[in-house]
Amino acid sequence: MRGDRLAAVLLWGAALLTLGVLLALVGHVLARGLPVVDREFLMARPSSMGRAGGIFPTVVGTVALAALAVAVAAPLGVGTAIYLAEYTRRGRLVEMIRFATDSLAGVPSILFGLFGFLLFVVRLGLGWSVLSGGLTLAVMILPTIIRTAEEAIRAVPESYREVSYALGGTTGQTVVRVVLPSALPGILTGILLGVGRSAGETAAVIFTAGTALRLPRSLLDPARSMSVHFFILAREGISPDNAYGTAAVLVLAITAVNLTAYWLLQRFQARRH
Repeated sequence: MRGDRLAAVLLWGAALLTLGVLLALVGHVLARGLPVVDREFLMARPSSMGRAGGIFPTVVGTVALAALAVAVAAPLGVGTAIYLAEYTRRGRLVEMIRFATDSLAGVPSILFGLFGFLLFVVRLGLGWSVLSGGLTLAVMILPTIIRTAEEAIRAVPESYREVSYALGGTTGQTVVRVVLPSALPGILTGILLGVGRSAGETAAVIFTAGTALRLPRSLLDPARSMSVHFFILAREGISPDNAYGTAAVLVLAITAVNLTAYWLLQRFQARRH
């Protein structure tokens, strides 16, 4: 009993400490950044290298990079997860794929940036652009989506599949009509993790998408994300106020995405029950 109580106290302490660190960090950013944020700050273009003006081009750049990354990585990741979970048996090749996926998930983001720079920017001649940055981010978030989606698919009870097969359903029909709807919350969670990581990434983007402050008008234009903008403003000491304002907008945007996804998942689960 004493051991259980001690373990419970330690676990509660660890959870509260983690929550406290998170609240302190977010609270500090919002306290410094929210007074700067207004409509003009969001809609105006930066001037004097970011000392004045707003962050509108960086908002567009962040959305474009994250959207392109997810548009590329989500179909590939979910498709790979379906193949590994439903169409293969345990074997050396499958274990090698899973090992490679797990290893890729632990690679530092700056190495993804170097890989993207050498492949997309230099080798393929795409230059510093939204396309180079988005493809690099897609490669970076792909392991997370694969592993999360695979675990979600494997969590679907086997009885669901057996009932579908008993009613004459094929493997494809079972996957599309039974497995994927049941695993959708977990799959969306993995995709949202990819969205959050893409929106907040700095090292991989600064090597591939560039740091241009102008508004990107095509996939081949360079772009500066909000995280890169915050990094440059803070590192160079150009404008601490604008740096904190950019960070506050980024934090609120990611929080809004997560809350919206949580609300949609709750509605989806309520309809299913």
